[in-house]
Amino acid sequence: MKTRTILMTAVILGFCMSAYCQDAPKQGDVKPSTELKKNGPVARFDKTEYEFSDLIQNAPGTATFTLTNDGNEPLLISSATASCGCTNLSYSKDPVLPGKSTSISATYNAAAPGNFFKSVTVRTNASDQPVILQIKGKVIPKS
Repeated sequence: MKTRTILMTAVILGFCMSAYCQDAPKQGDVKPSTELKKNGPVARFDKTEYEFSDLIQNAPGTATFTLTNDGNEPLLISSATASCGCTNLSYSKDPVLPGKSTSISATYNAAAPGNFFKSVTVRTNASDQPVILQIKGKVIPKS
């Protein structure tokens, strides 16, 4: 019985000592996730939604989205497609070098009065998942 008590005490002390001896990371040892560089391209948009003020019917409106490459390899836009033919897209097919930016412009034709909500699907070599950009607003009839 006495041996069992001594053995249990030794085991408990062992656990306590191993927990106490663990080194906590020092403040300078771990970089915040915003400072870590990912290998490959990293796509970062300045915004993913653009809201127009009222557009006059038949006066197109253009939304511009800025895409920055925060990675360490060139970023390629493989495709950008609008949800309907009423939105025209313009973007560069050239690679975006690390630290550089490019823009994607979406021009809505504003032919029909009323509220609108359109999306632009952008695919890059930074991710298998596309980025969805949104434009919305209201077209008011020409007086």
